[in-house]
Amino acid sequence: MTAPEGAAPLDFFWFIPTHGDGSYLGTEKQQRPPEFGYFKEVAQAVDRLGFPGVLLPTGQNCEDSWITATGLAALTEKLKFLVALRPGVTLPTFAARQTAALDRLSNGRLLLNVVVGGNPTELAGDGVFLPHDERYAQAHEFLTIWRGLVSGERVNFDGRYYRVENGRLDLLPHQERPPLYFGGSSDAGQELAADLVDMYLTWGEPPRQVAEKIAAARARAAARGRTLRFGIRLHFIVRETEDEAWRAAERLISHVTDAQVENAQVRFLKEMDSVGQRRMAELHGGRRDKLVVSPNLWAGVGLVRGGAGTALVGTPQQIVERVREYQAIGIDTIIGSGYPHLEEAYRVAELLFPLLGLGTSRLRAHRDIANEFTVGFHGAARLQAAS
Repeated sequence: MTAPEGAAPLDFFWFIPTHGDGSYLGTEKQQRPPEFGYFKEVAQAVDRLGFPGVLLPTGQNCEDSWITATGLAALTEKLKFLVALRPGVTLPTFAARQTAALDRLSNGRLLLNVVVGGNPTELAGDGVFLPHDERYAQAHEFLTIWRGLVSGERVNFDGRYYRVENGRLDLLPHQERPPLYFGGSSDAGQELAADLVDMYLTWGEPPRQVAEKIAAARARAAARGRTLRFGIRLHFIVRETEDEAWRAAERLISHVTDAQVENAQVRFLKEMDSVGQRRMAELHGGRRDKLVVSPNLWAGVGLVRGGAGTALVGTPQQIVERVREYQAIGIDTIIGSGYPHLEEAYRVAELLFPLLGLGTSRLRAHRDIANEFTVGFHGAARLQAAS
């Protein structure tokens, strides 16, 4: 299936599991701990496979995204790193200096993911006690200061949450200004996106709901004379046959207990104030018999995982059809993942990328080699022709 007419070229990012990885959700069986050596394996694999970038998550259970990205940037060639910019947790002036340093170190491979936070309990542990909408008001001031500094301006600002006098950066980023990515489903979140960010992200909701969200965000930005790009965060379970794919999906949650599901849903719906998280949880309501929420869109991951809770499940052809549907409504960036992330990166690259026109051909250099995969005599034939 070809890309929709007029659609922007598709960027397909991957995910660095800085909170750990594994083959099953809800159990420590076949779990991989969050170790830098493993992050390096994933990052170097996706760099070689042709993924243009990776997302590094943020939170109390994750290794720090800035430090991890710094280490990985020195070990990769082309890969871009989407790291968390945390208004309220750090100062905009300090964040601007970090931005400039990492962008220079990586030769312009830094992207920023603005995370305002949706879990009041975790935010309280970081010393942040503002209610939902006020956090976005604070983030607006933070990003206004940050944008001015990384753009080389001398900043004077006197707001409700921050005051800066003659702020400046003596060492600027490699890029003119590293792009800002942001996901927020609430009205306050969309207002922030309309004013200040470059890429508006959504979790993997059904296409109709994504279309409605994109239309609202696009209209808000247009009212300010701005345009936004749009991206989506999804898991992928792609196999050569449909039966294999759905069996892999069921296997992934085969150790998840009903008590774990109940506890997770209480946390998502009652303890957190994230509108996006509530929308994710409401797709299935914690019911195992309601997990297929749209063709090939499966919400099983969201039974216990916060944040991105849906996966595209199916054959390469089926998943490409679903990706093209998202492209048709304005999505030009996918941030994908799969369990375990190393093996699933290869599956996505080998099964999906050829159909999407993405990635690199790692077999090009081996077309004339006779081995157990090609079972040919090309090398011998070439030698005979030359003799």
